[in-house]
Amino acid sequence: MRELIEMLFARYLKNPHLNTQADAVSLPVAQQSELLFTTDGFTVQPLEFPGGNIGSLAVHGTTNDLAVSGATPKYLSLNAFIEEGFEVAILERIIQSIADTAKAIDVAVVAGDTKVVRRGEGGGIYLATTGIGFKDPRIQIGMKQIRPGDKLLVSGPVGDHGISVMLAREQFGLRGDLLSDAASILPFTQALLDLTGLHFMRDPTRGGLATVAHEICRATGLQVNLNQAAIPIRDPVNSVCEMLGYDPLFLACEGRVVAVVDADQADQALALWRSQPGGDFAAMIGETKQAEPYVVLHTELGGARILEELEDDPLPRIC
Repeated sequence: MRELIEMLFARYLKNPHLNTQADAVSLPVAQQSELLFTTDGFTVQPLEFPGGNIGSLAVHGTTNDLAVSGATPKYLSLNAFIEEGFEVAILERIIQSIADTAKAIDVAVVAGDTKVVRRGEGGGIYLATTGIGFKDPRIQIGMKQIRPGDKLLVSGPVGDHGISVMLAREQFGLRGDLLSDAASILPFTQALLDLTGLHFMRDPTRGGLATVAHEICRATGLQVNLNQAAIPIRDPVNSVCEMLGYDPLFLACEGRVVAVVDADQADQALALWRSQPGGDFAAMIGETKQAEPYVVLHTELGGARILEELEDDPLPRIC
């Protein structure tokens, strides 16, 4: 285990704060900032998929949770649960991906642990991560800030991650070249932090865009109206969903943001997002309303229907 930690984990994750000989690490704390803390676990099959792997997914997933809370991610811990007999070459690729992904967003992996489980008791490797970030205390965003008439925005096409992972499994005999949307959303979240009308942000991971809308309904007692024609969905995602009966609005995204913004600043927020690399498909997709707390989808044919909550994971082990 010591050799594994020194030759792989410490080799790739080396930084001034990582000390594999210590039981705890001392970290500098940003002055006059709120410290935000989050934790997450990751299991996905296959471990490597078009556009990423379980390693990059873990870094993005944890730091994105900090980003939508208004924080700048700074530190991560990493716990790896490795199945006995797991191929070292794959493990090395995953660790390198963790290191490269963290470096790209200026985040340091500063602590961690490894455990080996018996053969047949794991899916190759599971990861658990904890993230620390810092937020300006003047930034106040959350469900309680949402008001009737607020606009909903999404930073890009939805459903890419869920369908890309399914295609990578080659289920139903389907193949494709669609890439996962797994990425850091930090540029999108930070672009909006100066807006006084920014009320809420969430990354639509498990359960997708529609589940975020349901969470808003439950927390606020407001109705969420979505405009189907405005929601960006790639043609390959639509095609697979039509063939297999999935609803792309419930599919996991790993590099998208849903924001709720005051109507007076919604156009400005959208322009800020569209100015970001990869923000070409950012869209204003709906609004909140003082009415029965349902998620209502206004269809391209001019009708409207209530979107019921998701009862089961449509694609298990997506994130």
